[in-house]
Amino acid sequence: MSADSSSDTPDSAAASAGARQPGAAAEVQCVTIQDKLKLFDDYWQPRIVAELNGQQVKVAKLKGEFDWHSHADEDELFWVLLGELTIRLEQETLRLRPGDMCVIPRGVRHQPVAEEEVHVVLFEPATTINTGDALSARTHVDLERI
Repeated sequence: MSADSSSDTPDSAAASAGARQPGAAAEVQCVTIQDKLKLFDDYWQPRIVAELNGQQVKVAKLKGEFDWHSHADEDELFWVLLGELTIRLEQETLRLRPGDMCVIPRGVRHQPVAEEEVHVVLFEPATTINTGDALSARTHVDLERI
């Protein structure tokens, strides 16, 4: 995907700076997910690739077992792009393959597990902490924007 957003108009400069002028169009966000995933190699550290309506779209690479946790106030969407993701719940186990998407409702304890490397898109409110109620060394609060 390619988008040429170069323009010398005052409205485009304001949008690029994050300040929306009255009547000005918002900045268009186009992302090639695979290109973003090539920018990092670490696991369990989501990166923000877009934002809309107080929600963040994040990408992450997963491998191994993550912490059991829940999110008291936010639902969490997992969309698998590559690999197979297991999500353990207290009463069942879910298996997601490429193209599968699953919403974990707020308050539901879960544990993502990736036997091999998995690439995912996460969609959740900007206030969501990746480890939910289980603060640990894997907790990331200030996520990188790529």
